[in-house]
Formats: sequence, C-alpha cells, structure tokens
Amino acid sequence: MSKVEFKMPKLGESITEAAIITWFKNVGDAIEEDEMLLEVATDKVDSEVPSNVSGIIEEILFEANDVIKIGETVAIIKTDGKGSTSKKKTTVIQSKSEGSHQSTNKPSKKRTVIPSPVKESQSQSFSTSNSNQFFSPLVVKIAKAHHISFEELSRIPATGHEGRLRKSDVFQYIEDGRPYKFAQPITQDPTAYRIPQLTFDKGKGKVIEMDRMRQMIADHMVYSKHTSPHVTAYVEADMTNMVQWRNDNKIAFQEKYGERLTFTPLFVEAVAKAVKDFPNINASVDGNKIIVKEDINIGMATALPSGNLIVPVVKNADSKNLKNLATKVNELANKARENNLKADDIQGSTFTISNVGTFGSVMGTPIINQPEVAILALGIIKKRPEVITTKKGDEIAIRSMMYLSLSFDHRVVDGFLGGSFVRRVADYFEQFDVNRKI
Repeated sequence: MSKVEFKMPKLGESITEAAIITWFKNVGDAIEEDEMLLEVATDKVDSEVPSNVSGIIEEILFEANDVIKIGETVAIIKTDGKGSTSKKKTTVIQSKSEGSHQSTNKPSKKRTVIPSPVKESQSQSFSTSNSNQFFSPLVVKIAKAHHISFEELSRIPATGHEGRLRKSDVFQYIEDGRPYKFAQPITQDPTAYRIPQLTFDKGKGKVIEMDRMRQMIADHMVYSKHTSPHVTAYVEADMTNMVQWRNDNKIAFQEKYGERLTFTPLFVEAVAKAVKDFPNINASVDGNKIIVKEDINIGMATALPSGNLIVPVVKNADSKNLKNLATKVNELANKARENNLKADDIQGSTFTISNVGTFGSVMGTPIINQPEVAILALGIIKKRPEVITTKKGDEIAIRSMMYLSLSFDHRVVDGFLGGSFVRRVADYFEQFDVNRKI
C-alpha cells in the first residue's frame, strides 16, 4: 500500500487560491479515479474537483470555508500501490510503520493569528466586536493595503459564517470612515470627541440568506465603488442600419454557419474596434502605474438562472471575424444558462459590456468590473420619430435608437478619453454597412 498526496490542481490562468465549499467524501470512504472529491469556489465560479487516483480517503487536511493555495496538499489517499493510469502529476508517500510519527508529514493549516489581547489596564474605549482570532489571507492582504492593524481589525463587526470576518465587512468599515482607527484609552479626557456608534432600523420582513455567489458579487461591487471614482458618460446611437442588416441576414447566417446571430457579437465587434482606437481604455491600475493591456478580451455581463451575475469572456475579440464571435458568444451564453462555465471562461477580461436593454432598461450606470477601468452599458433599442437630414433637408423618420453609457475610473480615464471612446462605439454602430456580406 502507498499514500498519495492529493494537491489542489490548477483551476485557471490567474487563480492562485480557492475556498473549499464542501467535501463529497469523508475519511474512510472509497473513491475512484475521476470521481468528484470536493467542490471549491474561485472568484464567481464553483468547480468540482475529481480525484486523480483510486483508493481510500485516509486524511482530509482542510475544512469547508478554508482558503487554500493552488498546489497545496488537501487530502491523503491510500492506494493499492499500482499507481494511477491518469496522466495527472501526483506525489507518492511510502507507508510508514505504526510506530512512526505520520504527523510530521501532515501540512499545517496556514492561518494568521492575531497577537494576544492587550491587558485589562490597556483596554480601549471601543470593545472588541470580532472575537474570532483568525483572519483569511485575503482579509489580511486588504488590511495591509490600508494599513489596518490586527488590533483595529479585531474590532470590526463580522458577518461571516461562525463569526468570520469577510472582506465586505472590512470594506464597509473603511467606507464608514474607520471609526475604530483612533480609538483612545478610557483613561483619557472623557470630553474628547468620540465617533458616534449609529444603529439603524432595518425593518421587519422575510429574511433571505445570501448564497455564496451573491456574497461574492456584493463584495466585488462594494470593492469597485470604494476603489474607483466612477464617472458615467452617455451618448445616443442610431441603430437603424445594424437592426435592418441583422433582420435581413439572421436566417441566412444561421443556415450558413449553424449559429444564431444575436446583437451581442455585433456589439463585441464594434467595441473591440473602438478599444483598438483608444487603447488606454483597455487598462488596469497597479498603485501609481497604469497597465495598458496587449490583448483585447471583452467580458459580457450575463445573468445566471439563479439571478446572479457572471462575466464570461470573449478572448482576443479583435482578431475574430463575425462568425467566430457569434460561435463564442453563443457557446458562453449556453454555458451560463446551464451553469457549466469553467474558471477559464470568466478569467482575463480587459473591458466589459453589459446589455441592460435585455431587461428593458433604457440605460444604466454600470459598476466597473475590477481591475478594469471602464464598463459599457447598452440600453434597449427602441423605435421613435427622429429628425434626420436628407437631400431634401430635415425630415422626421422612424429610427431605431439606443442609449450607451460608459462608467469609467476617473483616476486614470479623463472625460476626453471616456467621452471619445463611447462616441466612437456609437459611430461604429451608426456607420454599420447595410450591404455587408455574411
């Protein structure tokens, strides 16, 4: 018999850690190769992770909600010693005698422990709200970035499972002005200013627990609003030519390529062209540096059947023709509807579009998908009378119109760049060639 260390496999290009949602097996259970062992969460996607060997589960080294790094050993599986037919890399540990100390090979859980509480004589005027002495690596990273000490961190009210401090708690605390930052000993002048501890009546009604994805979306949105000063620019586009061409060609397009022709690939195509014209909109911020991305990867904000939001990505959109764009858009949309999106499907976007017109909205003020610096919302296409200029002069005609709204990060995108970019997208929509061949 031999033992195999089951290590957390690579789940995507930029993923370095994952949170365990649940184990499908317990210690002592048998498992077959390629049978699902556990489920983990990365960003917005839940992934089931299969075993790469057959055997008996001897040890499970982490619990649900633990955050682990890619490549870290999470379980020990006892095999028959014949090895696995899988091509996946495994590390084999030879069995030890009963008298040996196997615990020396067991990796310890990496948790950050807060320093011991201060003595009673040094107690602060603000009591410690969070008695949980363990913080996740993500919370610690956020705290370091904002120069929040462990003592201050321990005072933040925690809303997570079993009293754990979530990153949304930290961001909410920062947004509230860090009321415990300047907490003073009670021995100081009692007339000194104290930040009031406000309470609000949140009302009564049906209480619905957020699911894990909704919590992550909430964290991401709060983080984005806290990080980026949002400014939104609006333009209006005459979509008549594009609407007419699409209506005239959608049946022939599907017969020729076997793909539905929606407006989304047409939108992605025009946005990718505009990004090439204004490359600084295709960027992210790293401290005092601006990283202008080489690839143009367009994210598409998409609603899942659960009502939650996810952003699948069309990679290298500028290098794809309309047929390939339609194929990729339809593939990602189908995966989203069936909850089959993989980690790689939602990684690497450099610019995001959100088609709020799908829900009947005239326009929207989208929140930037971090770490990007802009996001474009596309409203509903509506027919209405418009004044147009013809050879005969000004005339009133029925046109298909749409509002575009671009939210951008005013740290690095000024009004000229943001306004010029969204206007260029509208120009590409309006100048669509009605004689274009499929």
